[in-house]
This record gives sequence, C-alpha cells and structure tokens, in this order.
Amino acid sequence: MDLAPEELQFLNISNILGESISIPKTSPKTFYLITLTLIFPLSFAILAHSLFTHPLIVHLQSPFTDPSQTSHDWTLLLIIQFFYLIFLFAFSLLSTAAVVFTVASLYTSKPVSFSSTISAIPKVFKRLFVTFIWVTLLMIMYNFVFVLSLVLLVIAVDTDNSFLLFFSIVVILLLFLVVHVYITALWHLASVVSVLEPVYGFAAMKKSYELLKGRVRYAAVLVCGYLLICGVIGGMFSVVVVYGGDSYGVFSRIVIGGFLVGVLVIVNLVGLLVQSVFYYVCKSYHHQGIDKSALHDHLGGYLGEYVPLKSSIQMENLDV
Repeated sequence: MDLAPEELQFLNISNILGESISIPKTSPKTFYLITLTLIFPLSFAILAHSLFTHPLIVHLQSPFTDPSQTSHDWTLLLIIQFFYLIFLFAFSLLSTAAVVFTVASLYTSKPVSFSSTISAIPKVFKRLFVTFIWVTLLMIMYNFVFVLSLVLLVIAVDTDNSFLLFFSIVVILLLFLVVHVYITALWHLASVVSVLEPVYGFAAMKKSYELLKGRVRYAAVLVCGYLLICGVIGGMFSVVVVYGGDSYGVFSRIVIGGFLVGVLVIVNLVGLLVQSVFYYVCKSYHHQGIDKSALHDHLGGYLGEYVPLKSSIQMENLDV
C-alpha cells in the first residue's frame, strides 16, 4: 500500500481489491509459503471433506443398511465432522494471523519473512482465539433466533396462517441478508483489530463496530461477494466431484476438483488481504491515523522484541 494514510479513505470497492491483489508482489516468497502451508490446506478441507461424509450419508439413507452398522456409521460421521471443524477453525485463525501480521509488517516497512511470520503466530493466535469465542457466542444467539424463525415458518405452513408465514419469511430474510452479513463483517474486522491493536475479545468487537460505521455498505458488498463466490465454487465441486460420478470420468473429476481448489485458494488469500486493507480504509475514514512507529513496535512484541512504552498507546484518534 503506497498510498498515504489520508488517501485510504477515498478507496472504493475496486480500489480496495486492486490494492489487496498487489500486496503479495512486495514479498512473493512469503505469501507463497503462507498460501502453500496454511491457506491451501484450509481451502482443500472446505471442499474435500464432503468426499468423506457423502458416502456415509448415502449409506445411512439406504433402506438396505444393516441396523447394526448404522450406529457405527453415525459415530464415524460425527468424528469426521468434529475433526473437520477443529481443522477448519485452527487453519482459519492461523491463516488470518499470518496474512494480517505480514501485511502490517509491509505497511510499517518492517522486515518480512515467512520465519518471522510463523514466529509471531502463537501470540497472535491467542488473541484471535479469544475474539473468536466472543463471535461464537454472538453466532449462537443468532442461530437460536434463526431456528426459532424456521419453527414459526413451519407452524405458519401447517396452520395456513398467511400473516405468520409472511412475518417468518421476512425475519428469515433479514437475518440472513442483513444480520448474518453484518456479523461476518464484524468478525473479520475484529480479527484484524485483535492483531494490530492492544485490544481483543469483546473490546475488539466493540472497536470493529465503531470502525464499520459509515462503511457498512462497503463491508456488505465485500462479504456478499466473497460468500457468493465461495458458494458457486462449493456448488460446482459438489455437482461435478462429489455427485458427478455418473456424468464425469475420474480424470475429469480430479482435474476440475483440483482447479476449483486452486480457485478457492486464490479467493481465500484475496479475502484475507481485503480484510486487512479494509481495516486501514476504515481507520482513515474515521480520521484515526496509524502511528507506523507504534505499530512497528507492537508487531515486534509478537516476536519477543523490546517494546517501548509508546507501543502500548492505542493507535487511534491521531489526526492525519
């Protein structure tokens, strides 16, 4: 990001994407290794886990399934799903930590290398984990309301209650199109705040909420675009690779599946870069200049370097 801090507030969606895509060029080796070791396993797991669960689900749904085998299949399915979620959670946070730290290092002209990024991850991961717990609690409340809305929808259909049907549909649409997208944007921005500022957990979410003011539309477009692209990739992978055994040969499924995994890797990398750049855009929009020297020292704290007192000052409310 060669732009001055005060110029970042004027970036539009295309400019944000352009700035994000150009970042890996400044340290290609570092981003290549981050992508290969963290983002690729994450992207592969997102798509490939259905290859393991689909046969089990089909077997469980078969009327010819041996009842004595059913409990074993359910147990195996739950074990696979459990380890998949743990893997997904871990590599998602690790990828976020690595990309946000590396982008911030480049922004402050701090020497960048894959080894320094990996060295910083353990301390960064702890902060991201606490923030993720708070986001999880928020998502539990959201899912409770969402399930309640689905129950109301079922009741409305069964009782032929047109008013209740309309009300439940509106609530469901609002929850997904507005609340879900907003929580996702809040989470991603809070993750960046947790890495780059001396706050994390609930405090990071509060700071993220403040930064999103005035830039909610940008955040909504970016989140919806990311979710839409991921949905299309996932849908194509399911149709061709998971369920396309009768229509596509093994070679075609391998080639197409590999291509889709590669596309998802690029999408996830760009998504992580965008959330980092969007943080600086929001800071600039609210005229909260970032003291690069303080941020440089703050990042050094993750590496066990000496951190002067100035790095403990929250990097905000500094007029540009």
